[in-house]
Amino acid sequence: MWHVAHTSSAHRPAGDATRALKLVGEYQRRALDVVDRAAEIIYGLVMVLTFTSVLSVAKSGRQEVREMLVAALGCNVAWGLIDGVMFILTSVVIRARRHLVIRGIRTADPDAARAIVMGSLPEGVALVTDPAEADRMVARFRALPEPSRRLAITMDDLRGAIGASLLVFVATLPPTVPFILFDNAARAQRISNAIAVVCLFLAGYALGTKTGIGAWLLGLWMVMFGAALVGLCIVLGG
Repeated sequence: MWHVAHTSSAHRPAGDATRALKLVGEYQRRALDVVDRAAEIIYGLVMVLTFTSVLSVAKSGRQEVREMLVAALGCNVAWGLIDGVMFILTSVVIRARRHLVIRGIRTADPDAARAIVMGSLPEGVALVTDPAEADRMVARFRALPEPSRRLAITMDDLRGAIGASLLVFVATLPPTVPFILFDNAARAQRISNAIAVVCLFLAGYALGTKTGIGAWLLGLWMVMFGAALVGLCIVLGG
């Protein structure tokens, strides 16, 4: 009895460690992390749902459906471009902040340098870092070569920007396919909304499996969140 309980408790930390290592590896390898990718897909789905939900199927012919599709695709293309530009800007700002922190550590007096280090650490790491360890970090930072002051756009920035733009646009496609395949606007709208809801669930589920949050719960929450955002957009005239 004790042996079984001991075995199950021994396997769980190993599983958690494997998942954590995989997650860290993905963050290091990819320009867009898990949350970024899920967010871009959800943005695209919510935007296209806003257009398909306000379509009046009783009064809409092929011309109105075509105009709706063009508007939805055009809006998500524009949104994707904006997201791409903002990704580059955010990346440059983060690097500028990191360089400023490193220069501050290298030039400040010991007490101020220690405070900068402690303030820069993630909350969970700062809780287990004592002043002596912070001082050792300061010493290691000061032993590094002078950091470059160049803040040029990198290839990772461009890959992340392109990825963000493409994800927003690609997320638009599945819910628009029914309007292309079916002449009946009411049927197309129902199928489109169902596809969008399933995609929202899958985006939330995938995010849950990658971050340790309950996958089913997060998938359902994303569906409700998306529906609420669409309702708000419609109420506000979006």
